[in-house]
Amino acid sequence: MCLAIPGKIVELLQEDRDLAVVDVLGVRRRIDLGLLRDDLPVQGDWVLIHVGFAMSKINEADALDQLRMLTELGESESALEEVQGYGLGDQEVRDRSGPRIGDRPLS
Repeated sequence: MCLAIPGKIVELLQEDRDLAVVDVLGVRRRIDLGLLRDDLPVQGDWVLIHVGFAMSKINEADALDQLRMLTELGESESALEEVQGYGLGDQEVRDRSGPRIGDRPLS
């Protein structure tokens, strides 16, 4: 299945302006922002991610709705597997207390 997964930009990398760190359900990974050069996201923005690339910006309400839907459909683990497979050389950090957005639980 192809997923476009919402992620929140938590850090823009100084060494490469096309890379950022996003948080997806407590997992932090590097993503490539190169497809959004005309309207680069800033820290705190939400983006839709597919295979390690930010495809578009989305608003927070839509991002949270999509994450809730993934959780309700039982697809949050699939989303996490996709995020973990990006392979852009970033260490994984996962909050094991359950699906959360920032400091708020999804439910």
